[in-house]
Amino acid sequence: MKFNYLVKILLIIFLFILFLFITINSYANSVFTELSENIFRLHILANSNSEEDQNLKLKVRDDIIAYMKQLTKDCTTKNEVIEKTKSNLKKFEEIAETTIKNNGYNYNVTLDIGNFYFPTKYYANISMPAGTYDALRIKIGKAEGQNWWCSLFPPLCFTDISSGIIDEKADENLKSNLNKEDYSIITNNSESYKFKFKLIELFNWK
Repeated sequence: MKFNYLVKILLIIFLFILFLFITINSYANSVFTELSENIFRLHILANSNSEEDQNLKLKVRDDIIAYMKQLTKDCTTKNEVIEKTKSNLKKFEEIAETTIKNNGYNYNVTLDIGNFYFPTKYYANISMPAGTYDALRIKIGKAEGQNWWCSLFPPLCFTDISSGIIDEKADENLKSNLNKEDYSIITNNSESYKFKFKLIELFNWK
């Protein structure tokens, strides 16, 4: 009798753990899928980690963002931004090459639009969990240096982050394009949401 009772207890514990695992996995996948489907990122990789190459990366970033800001100013969806980017990919390449040449370098530039893996990233007060996202990736030269990223949609690239917080317009863009839970996951620094953030990363680990 005691053996059968112990087996039942262990079975109940196992089923509870299994239920908990499935529930958490479902939650983590749902939140990350929502984030991934609504975010289009810009990713720029420098030739190397030398000070000169890192400064060049930032100059390329500034010129790319300036053009993108005008190009997508009337876009209201992620797909619109992606389509605008695809149809003007050659122009982005020309901008990057011109910036590089004007600064005295002859690095080649490679541009791709695709679904890429990103580790955990921070932008002002935004935390983006690790995982795969659609992005415009720009590789400068050997692309072996530290990278820079932001979100082209919702548009976070066009805000001054020197204050350590995104501006009101960028914040409203986030709220209007993400559901409440996803918005809280990437902006809320409370302990409960930090824990949820870690769960999402754990269950979406590459």
